[in-house]
Parts: sequence; C-alpha cells; structure tokens
Amino acid sequence: MGFPKVYNTYFLAIVSTIGGMLFGFDISSMAAIVGTDQYIWYFNNPHGVTQGAIGSALAAGSVIGALMAGPISDKYGRRDSIAFACIWWLIGTAVQVSTKGVGQLIAGRILNGVCVGITSSQVPVYLAEIAKKDKRGSIVVIQQLAIEFGILVMYFVGYGCSFIGSPKSTTSFRTAWGIQFVPAALLLMGLPFLPRSPRWLAKVGRKEEAIDVLSKIQAGGNRADPLVVAELQEIETVLIAERAGAKGWRRFIDNGMWRRTFAGMSVQAWQQLSGANVMVYYMVYVFSMAGLHGNINLISSGIQYALFIIFTVFTFFFIDRTGRRPLLIYGAIGMGVCHFVVGGILGTHGKYTPGGVDGNLNVVISLDPGAASHTVIAFSYLLIIIYALTLAPVAWVYAAEVWSLETRAYGMALASIANWLFNFALGLFVPPAFRNISWKTFIIFGVLCFGAAAQAFVSYPETAGKSLEEIEEMFRPGGPKPWKTRVGDSHLEAKVEEVREQQEKAGVVEKTTYV
Repeated sequence: MGFPKVYNTYFLAIVSTIGGMLFGFDISSMAAIVGTDQYIWYFNNPHGVTQGAIGSALAAGSVIGALMAGPISDKYGRRDSIAFACIWWLIGTAVQVSTKGVGQLIAGRILNGVCVGITSSQVPVYLAEIAKKDKRGSIVVIQQLAIEFGILVMYFVGYGCSFIGSPKSTTSFRTAWGIQFVPAALLLMGLPFLPRSPRWLAKVGRKEEAIDVLSKIQAGGNRADPLVVAELQEIETVLIAERAGAKGWRRFIDNGMWRRTFAGMSVQAWQQLSGANVMVYYMVYVFSMAGLHGNINLISSGIQYALFIIFTVFTFFFIDRTGRRPLLIYGAIGMGVCHFVVGGILGTHGKYTPGGVDGNLNVVISLDPGAASHTVIAFSYLLIIIYALTLAPVAWVYAAEVWSLETRAYGMALASIANWLFNFALGLFVPPAFRNISWKTFIIFGVLCFGAAAQAFVSYPETAGKSLEEIEEMFRPGGPKPWKTRVGDSHLEAKVEEVREQQEKAGVVEKTTYV
C-alpha cells in the first residue's frame, strides 16, 4: 500500500523545492566560510585559480547531474529523479565534512553538484507540469525562493559556526557543512507524498493515472470537469503530433524547435552572465573592496541574502500578471547600470593593494570609508534586489515553459547545463579577475547585461497566461514576432467552454469527487 498523496499544488511546490534549498545551502556554506580565519588557515589561504576551483566545483558536478537528469527523469519520472539526486547529496556532504584538504573538498562539492544539477533541472519541470497556466509562474518561483531561503539560513549558520573553536580549529566549517544533511533528509521524507506528474504519466502511456492526478490537482477529483477534459485533449493532441515528428536529438532543431532550444539555454546562460552570482558567491570580497572588515563585512554581506528572499517574494505575486519579457529585459538593463556604477567608483577611487586587503590575496583594491564606499555598497545591494525581482526567478520559469512535452526533461537538462557551464566558468574566472583586472570585472558584466536585454527583446516571446501546449505555437515557423506577444491570449478557455457546452447537450453529470 503506497503513501497517501497530497494534491495541493503549493504543498507540492514547497516539498519538491527543498531541492532548491540544497543548492542554496551549498552556495552560502562557502560564502560565509571563505573569509574566516579557520578556512584560510586550514586550506592554506586559497586564492586565484585554487579558490576558483573550490567555488566552481559545485557547478562542475551540476553539469554532470544535468546530463544525467534527462534520461533518468523520462524513464523513472520527475519525482523519482529528485529522490535519486538526494543520494548524491548525502554522499557529497559526508565527503565535505570529513575533508582532509583542498582535493577532498573539491570532490565533495562535485558530488553535491550532481544532486543540484538534477534537482535544478527537474524540479522546475515537475512544477511546470502540475501547475495551472495562470499560476505556473508563481509556482515555479517557489523554487527560487527555496534556493534563497537555503542561502540565507546557511549563510548565518556558517557565520555562527565561525565562532566555534579557535582560529586554528576545523570544527567551525565541519559543523556548518554537516548541517547540509538536514534538508536532504526532509526532502526524502516528503517525496513519497507527492503524486507523479500527470503529463509524464500521459507521456509513458499511463492514461488512467494521468487523468486521476490531473483531476485531483485541477478539479478536486472531478474527471468530467471541462478544464480537465480540455487540458487532457490538448496533452494528447500534442503527444500525437510530437511522436510523428523528428526523433533523437533532431527534436531540438527541426520544425522551429531550435528557437526553443536557443531560448531555453540562452536565458539560463544570461542568468549567470549577468554577474549577479559574483555578489552571491563573493560579496565578502566586494565589501572588502568597499572598505568593510571583519564581522561588519560578514553581517553586511549576509544582508544581501535577506534582500534576495524578500524581493523574490514580491515576484511571486506579480510574475503571472506582468509577464516574463518585461522582467527579463528591464531587469538586465537595471543590473547593467549597477555594474557600471560599482566598477566606475572602484576604478576612479580605489587604491591598489598588491599584498591583498586584510591579507586576502583575492582582493587587491579598496576604498576609504566615505561616499564612494557607501555608493558601492548601495549599488551592490540594488543589483541583488533587481536580480531577485527579475532574472533570478524568471530565468528558471521561462526555461521550464518553452519545451514540448516530449523534450521537456531533456530540454530542461540542456538549459541547466548552459546555466552550470557558465556558473563553472565564472566561478573559475572571478577570483583571478578580481586579482588581475579588479574593477574592470564589473564593466564586463555590465556590457553582458545589456546584451542579455537585447536578446530577450528580439527572441523571447511572452509565455505567461498560456498553457504549456499553447506555448509550442509561439515558437513554430510563422509564429508571432516576440515583441508582438503579450500576457494571456489563451484559447484554452474557449476549449473549456466548448467542452462544457458539449457536456450540457449530452446531459453529462459530474462524476464522484475523489478525496
């Protein structure tokens, strides 16, 4: 006898997005630790490429996980692929906690990254496939909220643990990293209570189960509900058309599919190339440049994570009304301006310190306290706020929406690979860049942000307020120009009315509601 299932979509989202919390935990487990005396002493003051390798190891493992995610998700389902990912997390965390040096630390982070690669690609797929079209954006945003909640909690856990033991004790960071076992255990306990994706069930031929789950999510178990009937008809129509189309990897290119592949992968790449994760991973370094030191630096850096989660909550409430395009375009422009201001201030007022600020060889430029320092801090915070309102959540939402049912698991895996490849590259690039070109690093990211805005304008059609099946039409040859699309314009409501009228004429009565 199986576990009882819960069909409230918000409950499903909260449980499944604990996978995002794992990602957040791993990010800030390093962010709070890299500047501590214990870390610098035990790992011999890692800097440049060495620190870049430690920071980017998670992304390297995530690429591997994303490559595995597609076939696992298609064969065993979205839910079970998430459970499989947790095993990698538990092993990776054990390796990190018992670390004897840089090599073992990198290995543990790579293993954790395999988990993050799977969950970051398949949790949005699961959420997109269970959500109603007018709530899909806000449901997928919960994934980003979970990431940020994990970042916030783990950062201050790491900060608190930094006071454990002496400056030459490993207890502090081993304790912080050991706490990473908790969210994985919670996720494993919650997953059995989640139903499978109805679209995956339909895809693998389990139609009765698909109807059962779809009806319980959309209509309290009423299989005859017009919305359930209309949506099932759309799913079946799309499946028939897709199975008659190209096979293998040609599915991602033929019949206009290349537009969707390009959109899904590029939006994830731009999320990284926007440079926001420079702040997320290395805000401690940025604030050292701004003249903050010691606990003041750590606490000020931690504030960004609180801002991150607060402003992403706002996105939850307006993303399905505002749409995806405006947030992607104007968000990238706003972030670009912030990068230019931070880089410009550091370039014109910063003092070169070749021996490293406070002995940190990754930070070789700093400001004296005053207006310039305050401006850098303010615009660093503003960049995070804009990112939290726009690219951070919207890139995951958009990437999860653009694929067809037949390609969604593999497609989202491809999108995640793009994200993690650039994450890995930037993780390696940023510490040496801070050391070698210092303030010019921010100018580079500012230019890239304006490139992201330009591409979003010309190649990303609006997907908000449309069913997943309708979105397919937006990318087909002869589809509307992206800049002429808008929120809504869905024909699913018309189909629902058509089904309702047919049922009334046929005298169909509602079937028993399942509890």
